Amino acid sequence: MKSYDVISTRANRIDTPDKATGKAVFVDDITLPGMLYGALLQSPHAHAKILSIDTSEAEKLPGVKAVITAKEAGQVKYGVSPARYDETVFALDRVRYVGDEIAAVAATRLDVALEAVSRIQVEYEVLPAVFTVEDAVRDGAPQLHDEFKGNLCAEVHQEFGNVAEGLENSDIVITTEMKSKRQDGAFIEMQGCVAEYDNRGVLTLTSSTQVPHYVQRTVAMVLGMDVGKVRVKKPYVGAGFGIKAAANPMELACCMLAKKTRKPVKMNFTREQVFMYGRARHRFHHTITTGAKKDGTLMAIKHECWLDGGAYTSFGIATVYYTGSLLGGPYKLANMSYDGYRVYNNKPACGAQRGHGAVIARACFEQQLDMIAEKIGMDPLELRIKNMMETGDTTCNDLNMSSFGMAECIEAVRNGSDWDKKKGHMPPGKGIGMACGFFVSGAGYPIYRSDTFHGTVIVKLTEDGGTALVYTASAEIGQGSDTAFAMIAAEALGIPLENVRLASGDTDMGVDLGAYSSRQTLMTGHATKEAAENVRHQVLEVLSEQLNVAVEKMDIRNGFIEFDGDTPDFSTLRTRYIKEHRGWTDNPDSDRLTFKEASRIAFLERGSIVGTGKYKPHSLGGKFKGAAVG
Repeated sequence: MKSYDVISTRANRIDTPDKATGKAVFVDDITLPGMLYGALLQSPHAHAKILSIDTSEAEKLPGVKAVITAKEAGQVKYGVSPARYDETVFALDRVRYVGDEIAAVAATRLDVALEAVSRIQVEYEVLPAVFTVEDAVRDGAPQLHDEFKGNLCAEVHQEFGNVAEGLENSDIVITTEMKSKRQDGAFIEMQGCVAEYDNRGVLTLTSSTQVPHYVQRTVAMVLGMDVGKVRVKKPYVGAGFGIKAAANPMELACCMLAKKTRKPVKMNFTREQVFMYGRARHRFHHTITTGAKKDGTLMAIKHECWLDGGAYTSFGIATVYYTGSLLGGPYKLANMSYDGYRVYNNKPACGAQRGHGAVIARACFEQQLDMIAEKIGMDPLELRIKNMMETGDTTCNDLNMSSFGMAECIEAVRNGSDWDKKKGHMPPGKGIGMACGFFVSGAGYPIYRSDTFHGTVIVKLTEDGGTALVYTASAEIGQGSDTAFAMIAAEALGIPLENVRLASGDTDMGVDLGAYSSRQTLMTGHATKEAAENVRHQVLEVLSEQLNVAVEKMDIRNGFIEFDGDTPDFSTLRTRYIKEHRGWTDNPDSDRLTFKEASRIAFLERGSIVGTGKYKPHSLGGKFKGAAVG
């Protein structure tokens, strides 16, 4: 097995100094010359018709520079999945939850903008509202979206294998119901953004987002602009947890205000607005039936789930699929069925919070495994090991386990926790338990249905050869991805981590789908590795030409060139490097050829040494509807 010099180390995060010293710049730290401040008018009603909107008093207020409503903004529908675009920036004739956006104001001061919002007069006709799944699906319930009857946003019906037969052949069958509550991520930094529209017709949005690329495309679509005329930048972000994984109405309103006023505009959600915007974890109602043999072999799962989705779809279609499709793993299971229903109601829309769909279903199922273990007198840890999948296995719904170390993880937990000594032997009120999780590393397709690459990376050497620059549009939101990519680049190049600089979170740097579904280390990491290896190969190619040594006879480790066999005479290269070295502070090692020397020579021979990398998932195993989740 290959040994590693960088990725096996406990490296310091590259963003730690900025965060620890207060130098990290977040959206609300940004102030630009002539900047205006925006505010939103949001509905006080859960469900109402808009009969009229009068903005005249707001427009008269000194300092107000723009007021926008649906009449001016238009009714371009957007959302997460093209299969269900059901949102508009501003409500035109109906509001569907407390917080639905109606208008936006830009003014010279925030207090002026807020005062202007309070002066906008809206006449409503309050309508009956529904707040639970049960009320929303009953006959005669108020309909949130005319095109989706019965308030049914999405439904999924899947069966793999023969569930009825599997349950019939089981020695033990357990049915469990679990209802969860809505859960908000409560990240430290509220959503915020600054939009600028320049004289060249380029719109730049700096936003606290997880997905610069998706926001860029949504802004372009809603505002009717070319994607190339929209730039989205992500500064430091105070977490997201999936709630910041799509464009929000504030970002779009901010862009509209900046374009209208031709001035920078800043907008921020308050904590109350964060909760009103929503996109939190759904409220779930699971009913799961599991069958097993007396020896612990799992035979079948029958699963039904109702999702409380709120007023709009957001990530709901993906969530209702994830809820069922990811339940079978990480266990060997031949028979599984799933019926899922996501329902609209008059609450803020739910979204893609932390392992969306899979977490609550997993909690319910894992508790069932403990119940089964208790009934058959088996250690719950052993029950899981008995049914655990292995590398190369495929789930009954065609999710391939290309890398799988769960059994090893369980053994590590057993040994590290003294499981065998503690399980069943602890005093009253104390206990020890375990459960397994299962999720994807990115989805099979981009959200907007394209054959595009999911991640692209550029690696470039500085002209002195001493530093590798990594450019990626990926989104570091606190999870450490920037450090991971820098480590991958350093390892692939064969240089110390301190010789890598990384810039990320800017759509001008390439295409990257962003931080969601645990995708970046796999996808952007692969692209980083490919780009860095491309650069490494170029450097070795030049050395091969200069030293008459085959590329495969050379390696780069820890910043030095290593040769397989006798070290060739590189004195001519060193002399050439020293001639070029004027003004640079380092002194080449006297006994070994350095990467910096080799890279400088490569620059002199070929110009800028630039490598590109890309990643796209392999073709999906499953052909059924919903296979793209994995």
